Amino acid sequence: MKRLSGRRVVVTGGAEGIGAAIVRVFAAEGATVAILDRCGEEAALLAAEVGGYACVVDLSDVAATREAMEKALGRLGGIDVLVNNAGARRFAPLLEMEAAELGQAFATPAQCMLIAIQAAAWAMIGMRAPAEDCAGKVINVASAGGPASGGQAHYAAAKAAVTALTRVAAHELGPHGITVNCLCPGYLLDRAEVAPRGTRELDTWSVLSPLGRLGAPQDVARAALFLASSDSDYLTGDSLDIAGGMVLR
Repeated sequence: MKRLSGRRVVVTGGAEGIGAAIVRVFAAEGATVAILDRCGEEAALLAAEVGGYACVVDLSDVAATREAMEKALGRLGGIDVLVNNAGARRFAPLLEMEAAELGQAFATPAQCMLIAIQAAAWAMIGMRAPAEDCAGKVINVASAGGPASGGQAHYAAAKAAVTALTRVAAHELGPHGITVNCLCPGYLLDRAEVAPRGTRELDTWSVLSPLGRLGAPQDVARAALFLASSDSDYLTGDSLDIAGGMVLR
């Protein structure tokens, strides 16, 4: 039996990269997936590929995100798993940043994650049967490397907010049978990035991992599958590094 048979899943930021890898792995394991993303064409093509649904939305827009979640839950007939993957990376030297820039970076992902969690949690609580141990699962995607890298103050602060939000949500939603965990990917490589980056740069990063290679979106997707399955029912409030040993705590 497939590990996610019958599960209804929403993936924000699911049209490309890590999000798309999660969508494909979850669908292959029997889940029905709704993709929320601003990249409409990519989301529609992926939804058609996996037999899911696509909703075009600017996830930095609070009202639009709330409306998109409601539509997705309606199409799915409920929700069992929420994957919050939306986010954007910015680069700027710390001493050259404007204070307003830091605040803007929190709109996505932390703000849209909050809206998505609220909508999903209310739905999960409403459909929970008294005998069920786990009413639903929330998986937030943050970062293992952002806080340790230069020139990424926007990104690091926003991702740190995601891990903090994860812990608070786990505490508050746990009594309702909802688990909330966080995935923290390290330096990942998509095949499309190989040529632009060059083999020298890739080799430099690869040696930092005890495994001798960089990660791929599929590595994160497989970890997300564990958190979405019943195998992780007693795991909540945790942050899991997917960094090939580059980040050891």
